[in-house]
Amino acid sequence: MTPTPPATPPGRLPPGRELTAVSADGSRIHAEVFGAEGRPAVVLAHGWTCSIRFWAAQIADLAADHRVIAYDQRGHGRTAVPGRGAGRDGYSTEALADDLEAVLAATLEPGEQAVFAGHSMGGMTLMAAARRSAFQQHAAAVLLCSTGSSRLVAEALVVPLRAGRLRTRLTGLVLGARAPLGPVTPLSERILRYGTMGPGTAPERITRCARIVHACPRASRVAWSRVLGSLDLDAGVRELRVPTAVLVGTADRLTPPVQSRALAAALPDCAGLTELPGTGHMTPVEAPEAVTAGIRALAAAHLGTGEDAA
Repeated sequence: MTPTPPATPPGRLPPGRELTAVSADGSRIHAEVFGAEGRPAVVLAHGWTCSIRFWAAQIADLAADHRVIAYDQRGHGRTAVPGRGAGRDGYSTEALADDLEAVLAATLEPGEQAVFAGHSMGGMTLMAAARRSAFQQHAAAVLLCSTGSSRLVAEALVVPLRAGRLRTRLTGLVLGARAPLGPVTPLSERILRYGTMGPGTAPERITRCARIVHACPRASRVAWSRVLGSLDLDAGVRELRVPTAVLVGTADRLTPPVQSRALAAALPDCAGLTELPGTGHMTPVEAPEAVTAGIRALAAAHLGTGEDAA
């Protein structure tokens, strides 16, 4: 039976062990490990403008019987923005893959298998790392949440216009806006809900997401928006040769279901496509039970955990 999750307040992280992984370019990546040593491993990669805290619900549940590894992507959370001299190389999908490799080297034993889950830019991180020997050594299965591999700006539904050049241009301007987000207010929460969450999302979950997103440094938010605007990881999808499940909300405006359907069709070993009615882009916060269940199902099938293990 699935153990009862620890009594951690919603949105709060349980106690964990902090560590720093050093990436290929010297960037210091903040990571945390939750749960007891020796338990089956789960690795979580968050999305654009988010942080480790975005996975709070999954960490609180999974840490009861797994070892959960989560980290702040460069320029997010407690991982610093790349230095001014980093240039374009400091913001690239290759840098994301480098950072993931560094975290794996710091947290997993050689050959140790794990289930990976990536949300939005975190899913893109996994696609970018799919060819890397370190990822292939450790990946038992993957969950891609609310993500895509290319044509992100062209297919986003944030701007309510017919698909075409005008919508693509305006979407790029919205996502790459340099204006500071400022404090969290009722107006900023309404804007965030429209762009990233389903219409029926609970107010406390909207507030939780807003606090995380508004904490992302403007320089990082803008720089990563440019990387995502020109993203092409279709080849990386074809390199994800482990069982990979795909999950998306039907009300996702940033990476709408057309993106996830394309992923499912291109994956060499698709373990299923789940579409959550009425859910937006922020699936780990909007639908935490569904995302956690997806991770647990992969762990049970490919790491031999839970009631399905025999």
